[in-house]
Amino acid sequence: MNYPVVVEVTLRDGIADPEGATIEKALPALGFTGVARVRAGKSFRMEIDAVDESAALEKATALAERLLSNPVIENAVARSAVGS
Repeated sequence: MNYPVVVEVTLRDGIADPEGATIEKALPALGFTGVARVRAGKSFRMEIDAVDESAALEKATALAERLLSNPVIENAVARSAVGS
C-alpha cells in the first residue's frame, strides 16, 4: 500500500542560516513585524510503498538520512502527509 510522507530537512541549531537571516531582515520592509528566528529548510513529499505507515516512515527516515540531508549539519524528520 502507498503512504503519503513528508520529510522536513532543517539546519541543526547552531549552524548559520544565511537564507533565513536574509528573509528575517526583509520582513519589516514588507510590513511583517514580530517575526523572529526565521530558519529556512527543505520539504520533500512522496508516496512510499510499505506494509504499514510505520514501515513507510522508517523507509522515509532512512532515505532522508542517506540522500536528502547532510546529517552533520541538518536534521531530517519524516511524518505522515495524511491530512496535509
